[in-house]
Amino acid sequence: MPKRRLSERQIERIRRIQERRRERLASRPDRALAELEAETEPEEGRVVVRYGVNLAVEDGAGRLFHCLSRRHIGHPVCGDRVVWQRIGGKQGVVTAILPRATVLSRPDFSGRDKPLAANLTRLLVLVAPEPEPSGYLVDQYLVAAETSGIEALILVHKTDLLVGEAGAVFRGRFAHYQRIGYGVLWTSLRRPATLEALSQGLAGQTSVLVGQSGVGKSSLVKALLPDREIQIGRLSEATGLGRHTTSAATCYRIFSNGLLIDSPGVRSFRLGDIDREDLQRGFREFRPYLGQCRFGDCRHDQEPGCAIRQAVAEGRVAPERLANFQHLLAARSA
Repeated sequence: MPKRRLSERQIERIRRIQERRRERLASRPDRALAELEAETEPEEGRVVVRYGVNLAVEDGAGRLFHCLSRRHIGHPVCGDRVVWQRIGGKQGVVTAILPRATVLSRPDFSGRDKPLAANLTRLLVLVAPEPEPSGYLVDQYLVAAETSGIEALILVHKTDLLVGEAGAVFRGRFAHYQRIGYGVLWTSLRRPATLEALSQGLAGQTSVLVGQSGVGKSSLVKALLPDREIQIGRLSEATGLGRHTTSAATCYRIFSNGLLIDSPGVRSFRLGDIDREDLQRGFREFRPYLGQCRFGDCRHDQEPGCAIRQAVAEGRVAPERLANFQHLLAARSA
């Protein structure tokens, strides 16, 4: 017996019925959470770990709670200040994300900005003699910091490898950053005294270490966090996330009354959607010359009357910085 063909109206009606059923099913957890929330008062806390839908939230007394997030409030990330409510024992639900002072993000595979960490005050760009540092990557991090309102420092690690003439040449490669106002710290795990200035720079700050693979980030984090395994164990016990905390962005307390966010997401970094105006302002030494070019849409490439190219010719802007700006501008336009 041939099957009866459905009209478009019937197909649409079936689609709407199925959609309503899916919505009712999806809303069941929210309804259950809402009933539990009615029994408790809202509190403020900080997200210290996010792994998938699971969050570890620290309350004002430093206690940890395993939380889930209400739908449609956005995506809380490590470092976020949130409103949350207890729903029994060490469990809770996040009901709102408080306004972020700063946010570090990068584009996801679809090109949309994906937040990595929030409320940062300091970004440390980690480089080392080995592997060969990428000035292009360093400048991407610095632009991200400038456009996000985060203070950036350059941290040169493994300085015990800087010997002889090659060491002097390497140090010279970072002189222009110091001239334009970036702090540059020089550290080595083989010279513990060099870590003191770094610890002072992290005191009272919410910081994140960023840099390419192989620069010694993991070993440096261990040196800065001698109790890291204890902190991981505390997070695992409180949240039930187990060792997943080592593969998720995690906010650790450091002995200098600061916070250090260790995020796997910063190992491969690129700028998101940024317009030309913001990009050129992300190069802080360009700012005195912006608006002084002959052409308002100057790309600081081959145009006559370019104030920034003139500044390069006069030694006031490093040529490698202008080259990296042009590279980033071309990548943005591609």
